[in-house]
Amino acid sequence: MDKTCLLAQIVATLEHDQDVLTRAAQSAYEAATAEENIAENKYDTLGLEASYLATGQARRSAEIRKALLTYQQLLLRDYDPARGVQVSNLVTLEDEDGGQRRLFLGPEAAGLKIGAGDGLVTVITPRSPLGQQMVGKKVDDEVSLGSQVLFIVDVA
Repeated sequence: MDKTCLLAQIVATLEHDQDVLTRAAQSAYEAATAEENIAENKYDTLGLEASYLATGQARRSAEIRKALLTYQQLLLRDYDPARGVQVSNLVTLEDEDGGQRRLFLGPEAAGLKIGAGDGLVTVITPRSPLGQQMVGKKVDDEVSLGSQVLFIVDVA
């Protein structure tokens, strides 16, 4: 998978997530403000619970909106061996048994998974422990994930 295609899929996924979450937040808001959910006594908390849900969903929606804007403005850079791994690089790691995983070092949306099977790419950020280790590393350098040692075998 090339990075341009990957970036387009990240943007599409974030747009979809934003749309779903916006609808869910609107539904929770409507439930929180519905007349039938007005508390009749101190133990009637349905409206309050819906309000908390709507607030949480609105915050998550704002996070996704920020990530989406960041990816829409992201300039993809080619790997520069002199600088090592940087944001927008697609990194292939290999463990000691030959198992490989592909990671996209992105500015936001950590944990997002794009693709499936051998084409699966996981987004991580430089703020994550693994991302912190990878920044500035080069092909054939190693990073560790817990007790597991991983080798950088390809960077695009």
